[in-house]
Amino acid sequence: MRPAGVPSALVMAKAPRPGTVKTRLHPLLGPEGCAALQAELMRHTLALTTGHGLRSHVAHAPADARDALAALVPANVELRPQRGGDLGLRLAAAVEDVFASGARPLLVMGTDAPTLTAGHLTAALQALESSDVVLGPARDGGYYLIGMNRPHTGLFALEPDLWGGDRVFAATRALAEDEGLTIAALPELRDLDTPEDAAAHLDAFSAGADGELPARVAAMLRPVERP
Repeated sequence: MRPAGVPSALVMAKAPRPGTVKTRLHPLLGPEGCAALQAELMRHTLALTTGHGLRSHVAHAPADARDALAALVPANVELRPQRGGDLGLRLAAAVEDVFASGARPLLVMGTDAPTLTAGHLTAALQALESSDVVLGPARDGGYYLIGMNRPHTGLFALEPDLWGGDRVFAATRALAEDEGLTIAALPELRDLDTPEDAAAHLDAFSAGADGELPARVAAMLRPVERP
């Protein structure tokens, strides 16, 4: 039997400050446009988690962004600064803190997957009824979600130079297998990091693909549409 707890979500997010977020999209949207996009992606992600009844936390960077973020996130979302060195250490620290607050199970995600839906969250929680870990693979080789029933922070112990590359999902899955954990996988999603991502998302949106890009995000990406 799984231990009782409070189903929770942890969103790892950068504050939407111009010049510091979505920098690979700067040639298309500019620093201000990228900051606005980041804010909208945060709103979208947190609307999903809170609307799903998950007690939601945001681990934010930089640490001094709390006051600015408090005006952006729902009032019932707990803000906590990220701490640690590389992304793996920051993930491990945030996961330990949220589990210590009574979370179980916990879904951890970023804000880069605009086609994440409530259905993906439902599927992740259902998978954790029979698996130790659930992973949502991203098309670029990373993952958009990792869920767990216990704080398996060893899954974040990747070599620092692997983070942000195309081997994150495979390396994390290998760590889980090495620990003898049972693993479930969600459908693959595309992140929104590059001009190519933006164009692919808009193509799918224009084609009316079910469950694709939210309309508000699509409207913000209109400048990248091809003539």
